[in-house]
Amino acid sequence: MNKYIQTLTNGIIKENPTFVLLLGLCPTLATTTSGINGMSMGLATTFVLIFANLVISLLKKLIPDAVRIPAFIVVIAGFVTVLQLLIKAFLPSLDASLGLFIPLIVVNCIVLGRAESVASKQNPIISILDGISIGLGFTLALTVLGAIRELLGSGKVFDMVLFPDSYGALTFILPPGAFLVLGCLIALFNVVTKKS
Repeated sequence: MNKYIQTLTNGIIKENPTFVLLLGLCPTLATTTSGINGMSMGLATTFVLIFANLVISLLKKLIPDAVRIPAFIVVIAGFVTVLQLLIKAFLPSLDASLGLFIPLIVVNCIVLGRAESVASKQNPIISILDGISIGLGFTLALTVLGAIRELLGSGKVFDMVLFPDSYGALTFILPPGAFLVLGCLIALFNVVTKKS
């Protein structure tokens, strides 16, 4: 039981994909112009992580080593396609804001890395818990990053106006702001986790 709890909490702090492993930085920097976008991208990646890990864990003995990586990519691409079609059908505004970054989950190094390092070696329960854990860590990181950028850039958080946008600094909505805020958050994360 302790192994399951440790796996579930591992991706949030010890192996946080954004703040510790520094993986998936392309969608992290590109989609976090708002808290909603960051959370949506994180949840989309979490969905793919959970189901891809489960299927790969179930099929690991059937997949030959010579085609392991291409097989993992096909499984991941299947779930990304399902996710993209659901978003297009039911959340067209989200599809418009995240656009190309949903299909790019297929080649996200977080998803492929977890398929290779965990799902192909562990049982289905551990694989699902790892997908949930890493996905939650990624979602929390993207949501916090997006909310801070949205607040500093436009005076809003999750579309709630906290101060007039004339006081906001457009730089934080643009790509340089993503680098600045991410660097500060990584430094803060390291200070907080080293003390505890």
